[in-house]
Amino acid sequence: MRNAYLEDLSVGQRFGSGTVRVSAEDIVRFAQDFDPQPFHLDPALAGQTLFGGLAASGWHTAALTMRLLVDGEFVPAGGFIGAGFDELAWPVPVRPGDELHVTSEILALRRSQSRPMQGVIKVRNLTINQNGETVQRAVGNLIVQARSA
Repeated sequence: MRNAYLEDLSVGQRFGSGTVRVSAEDIVRFAQDFDPQPFHLDPALAGQTLFGGLAASGWHTAALTMRLLVDGEFVPAGGFIGAGFDELAWPVPVRPGDELHVTSEILALRRSQSRPMQGVIKVRNLTINQNGETVQRAVGNLIVQARSA
């Protein structure tokens, strides 16, 4: 559902995304720019950490998730305008070769009392690898345009 207005949405709706494959080069390149820690940069050093091997930064996982959402089945009218997260967790690390996709579910929605041309929806986004493991769990709040007041 692209360009979805508040009136088009309901609690319990689910949406999916395409997939993205993550390479070791992708992990290192992101880490060099944004999260330069050994377990994101060097496979040999990463093997000596609690990760036991190269792992993507959680922020890299978040960025990949955002890209999958923007290209996915559900795009709110006016785009993804975040109002904050209630939850953000990385229960399983992303590894080289992982293929990720996102599933989203609308948990709640309400029209704004002070700005009736918009509302807020609460969405759970699960980023899942090829083994069915959740690598990121996020519950966020999005501002969504309404079609009418």
